[in-house]
Amino acid sequence: MKRRKGSAYEREVAHLLQVLWPEARRGIGQSRAAGEVPDVDGTPYWVEAKHHASAPNVHAAYAQAVAAQAGKLTRRPVLVVSRKTGDGQDLATLPLRELLLLLEAVTAV
Repeated sequence: MKRRKGSAYEREVAHLLQVLWPEARRGIGQSRAAGEVPDVDGTPYWVEAKHHASAPNVHAAYAQAVAAQAGKLTRRPVLVVSRKTGDGQDLATLPLRELLLLLEAVTAV
């Protein structure tokens, strides 16, 4: 049940991100072994999606995404998308420096 909930949430997050990145999709490696690919691929970010009954630990999710990229030639900025079951509120967590770059790009227009 947990695995099904997690994969459904990954597909939901991918669908939401398709507004900006039409190629966004659930990471194909997720059905085989975690760590091969991000939970959601096809974006410029390494997207880690967490859906838990209790409040997801975004720091642990961030560390998991960083560790999954260890040894890769190119690394992507990490974006953790999380939801607490029953809350319905999706949160996006990324390093402050990444947020500042995004805000700078938006305000420059």
